[in-house]
Amino acid sequence: MTRARMPRPHEVAAARRDPRLVRALSERDLDPTWRTRGLCQSVDPETFFPAPSEPADAAVALCRTCDVQGSCLAWALDVGDCHGVWGATTPRERRAMLVAWRSEVHSAPYDAERLAGMNVLRVLEQVGAASG
Repeated sequence: MTRARMPRPHEVAAARRDPRLVRALSERDLDPTWRTRGLCQSVDPETFFPAPSEPADAAVALCRTCDVQGSCLAWALDVGDCHGVWGATTPRERRAMLVAWRSEVHSAPYDAERLAGMNVLRVLEQVGAASG
């Protein structure tokens, strides 16, 4: 297996303008339950992890119609996942997005109110799961 090359500056610049990345940035941490609503829940997981020589068209097409596409891509970029199709992107597309993502996320001002809201949501989910 060969190591993927680093994206070139023009690829990163194009990734910054990609509507999928813009959506992922706006939906980052918005809904921690996004996985339960993904269209991928009813599809064989192998569809989203084709062999390198196989096309990913079916997975990408399904993702494009999914309501949680932005949250899914945000998760993949947050964890740096470079395998499979996430948020209607292939690993190759995400390499350039990942560079843009990291600079956007790390340059964003600290938003204590947003983080506090996310913590409250997590606590409420845990309480609901424990009592349900």
